[in-house]
Amino acid sequence: MPFSLEPPTKRTIRVTLQEEIQRRRTFAIISHPDAGKTTLTEKLLLYGGAVQLAGSVTARKNQRATTSDWMELEKKRGISISSTVLQFEYSGYRINLLDTPGHKDFSEDTYRVLTAVDAVIMVIDAGKGVESQTRKLFEVCARRGVPIFTFINKLDRPSRDPIQLMDELEAVLGLRSCAMNWPLGNGPEFRGIYDRAEKKVHLFERVVGGMYRAPVNVTGLDDPIVGEKLDELTYATVREQIEMVELAGASFDHGEVLAGRLTPVFFGSGVNNFGVQLLLDRFLQYSSAPRGRAVATE
Repeated sequence: MPFSLEPPTKRTIRVTLQEEIQRRRTFAIISHPDAGKTTLTEKLLLYGGAVQLAGSVTARKNQRATTSDWMELEKKRGISISSTVLQFEYSGYRINLLDTPGHKDFSEDTYRVLTAVDAVIMVIDAGKGVESQTRKLFEVCARRGVPIFTFINKLDRPSRDPIQLMDELEAVLGLRSCAMNWPLGNGPEFRGIYDRAEKKVHLFERVVGGMYRAPVNVTGLDDPIVGEKLDELTYATVREQIEMVELAGASFDHGEVLAGRLTPVFFGSGVNNFGVQLLLDRFLQYSSAPRGRAVATE
């Protein structure tokens, strides 16, 4: 075949550009201070392959500082007060994670960042529920119709009933919710996650300091090993809750999620790496590529 110096056609350029757009995801994480935003940020980097070793936020004294908290003041206070773009490749996607200030004293910077994202992950403390700063940040996203994915965090600590936590999303934020997975126990007895879509149980093993990916055993809910991992009462309660959610819970609607009217809910423990990869994989599957926006002109 003869070599050609002719430039690529417009159609070829257009297809290539569209492919690049479709594989990009730009999002931020919002939460009340201490709900686990910075921890989840680093664990997403760990599972995305951007870092090989996760620093422990809850034990900074003997650990290195969290990757996204690069300023000296951030290291001393243990919070994010600057905006940082963390970019990495994962599963064919180009991911831009905008790490935003979590403290209310630096809210203006956070509000500006939220105008540039195509989705957010809202982190809720499973022991405290929806808190004041979360409500303020949610309202900013809701006004723009930004798709919101919810991660109910800290199941490794004593937590509120998961059904009550989901009800609170609608009662306090006016946001309908759909459980994408379900926790198996809580506190010291938290053992894993039931993935509703795959109908599979992910049983996790704790890793010291949460520095590495948590080993996981994937099986069915009826597998005897699940009953062995949970005490009899917890196992019965989990099965009853899952049945209740299947019968009475909101159905997943991708269009409603993209319109910001329905939030997919994921449960887990960021510090222990429980449920982090499930969140990341489903977020990339159901979030959207960058969309066109109206620009005000004078």
